[in-house]
Amino acid sequence: MGGMFIEKKIQRAIEDLRKGKFILIYDDDHREGETDLVMASEFVTPVSIKTMRKDGGGLIFIMISKEIADELKLPFLADMYANVEDRYPVLKFLAPYDIPYDSKSSFSLYINHRETFTGVTDIDRSLTMRRFAEFVKKTNFDNGYAVELFGKEFRSPGHVPICVAVEGLLDERRGHTELVVSMLKMAGLVPVGSGCEIMSDDGKALSKDKTKEYAKKHDLVFLEGKEIVEAWKKWLK
Repeated sequence: MGGMFIEKKIQRAIEDLRKGKFILIYDDDHREGETDLVMASEFVTPVSIKTMRKDGGGLIFIMISKEIADELKLPFLADMYANVEDRYPVLKFLAPYDIPYDSKSSFSLYINHRETFTGVTDIDRSLTMRRFAEFVKKTNFDNGYAVELFGKEFRSPGHVPICVAVEGLLDERRGHTELVVSMLKMAGLVPVGSGCEIMSDDGKALSKDKTKEYAKKHDLVFLEGKEIVEAWKKWLK
């Protein structure tokens, strides 16, 4: 019964992602212990950013597959810092070697679309996210011009952080980035997702029970990381 219930939840989440709706993903009690409000970036609108900003309150960011990052030559910030720490010694002392819930930061560059103004408004951030997903969808990565075309359309630094899933996805790391990219791949969508952590008024992340209540109130699917891992393993077979 439990397995069938999870399969139905996963299928509904996939259908909702295809419709441009939000889903909620809780990673794990022994990891961040946070729930992210997420959706496929190709459907992001200014209203989506407003919802994440008001109902989420955490960092609004995009999550992409390792394949996309490799094609666009996007670095992990931690690796880039390590490569220039001789020139900028402060970066050596700022190295994120002591993340309490993970072994490595997934953050890459921060971008704005070149048609944005400040880049931080709901209109600007939604434009950057949506156009990034559209760029990935339309770009021919075999012609050798992807990096150049990416630079013509986007600038950095910007106001939209990119997080990159590790290679192998859920085999090595089970953060929100990997969980979201896995869901998008199962849905047959561009593996570019937008999300935001849901915060509480007490200064902490909103509890799992409270985020479940939020999901029920707004008729959204609530998934736990372990449920996505199980579905992903079946999908790969």
